[in-house]
Amino acid sequence: MRLQVNGQPHEADVEPEMPLLWVLRDALDITGPKYGCGIGVCGACTVHVDGAAVRSCSMPVGEVRGAVTTIEGLGHGASLHVVQQAWIEHQVAQCGYCQSGQIMTAAAFLAANPAPTDADIDAAMAGNLCRCGTYPRIRLAVRSAAAALAGASK
Repeated sequence: MRLQVNGQPHEADVEPEMPLLWVLRDALDITGPKYGCGIGVCGACTVHVDGAAVRSCSMPVGEVRGAVTTIEGLGHGASLHVVQQAWIEHQVAQCGYCQSGQIMTAAAFLAANPAPTDADIDAAMAGNLCRCGTYPRIRLAVRSAAAALAGASK
């Protein structure tokens, strides 16, 4: 199976039914996406496929059409993505387990909606669970990243 992951070509000898999460973690040693629930409801495994946020635990690798980006490939070179910067600035992570999925969801959301309301943010992020309950900081970081993106586009 050929995949483009984080801008690099990869070859994995796996069955097409294998979830993308396991291909990334076990075959390609890309461990940013986390296993949370295995049924696509918690969001810990979120990656981008052609810019869209998808749950890699429930997506068979054979159905992947396009480039895959994980948290490891979200920034450009040594630079962090604006969402990653906001996460650090607002000290969002507590235990950190869900954070790569949260960040990937937020980045895809802001690419589609660069000027969200709080209600938009809450709706977009509702599918990502955080056992530590850092939801107010998550909203603040997404709002901050949106403001940074708006400033960068001026």
